[in-house]
Amino acid sequence: MRLSELPRRTSATVERVEDHMPNDPIARRLRELGFVDGESVQVMASGPIGAEPLLVQVGFTRFALRRAEAARVLLRNGDARE
Repeated sequence: MRLSELPRRTSATVERVEDHMPNDPIARRLRELGFVDGESVQVMASGPIGAEPLLVQVGFTRFALRRAEAARVLLRNGDARE
């Protein structure tokens, strides 16, 4: 499952961030922000128009991400729970 598909207020665990090219700057920035293997994530809210941006909590920090950015974050199978 991808972070962009995670239902709101559901906890999940990051597996990895997808790179779309070698030395991908967006993937690198997501990792720098804390989207790393084993980190807990939740989608807290979404924007009013096209559900953009997503308010995402990773660890104890919240970020606004575009859906395309959130789609790069892959979650572990079976780790999403209410």
